Amino acid sequence: MADLTSLRLTWEPRLLSILRIMTGLLYLQSGLNKLINFPPTPNHAPYNWQSLVPGVAGPLETVGGILIVLGLFTRPVAFVLSGEMAVAYFMAHAPKGSFPFLNGGALAVLFCFVFLYICLRGYGALGLDGILGRRSAKAG
Repeated sequence: MADLTSLRLTWEPRLLSILRIMTGLLYLQSGLNKLINFPPTPNHAPYNWQSLVPGVAGPLETVGGILIVLGLFTRPVAFVLSGEMAVAYFMAHAPKGSFPFLNGGALAVLFCFVFLYICLRGYGALGLDGILGRRSAKAG
């Protein structure tokens, strides 16, 4: 039993870092696609900077994704991104139906709750918050 506890204590912060980094990379991809169509998608609409909601989403996803990958300002950034995904879900997906899988909002819901988890747990074993000594952002 002691070996399992030791294994868990060793790997839990590392896996949290992996979850944070992979989530940040996927989120960064979403932001870059909105801003510059990278990676390229068919039927990509030009980015609408004039509209408040889409005008904020691309830069927020790009910058937020980078900060999450780096583990910098992890908790406040994850909190903001979780909120962004909740707003995105209720504005763009929920009006289309009750079930996230059917209304196209499953990814928004997943991002929302993963970012909420990261907000509560911190950056994990690897992150600039730890290197820069932001102890309040470190995983418990």
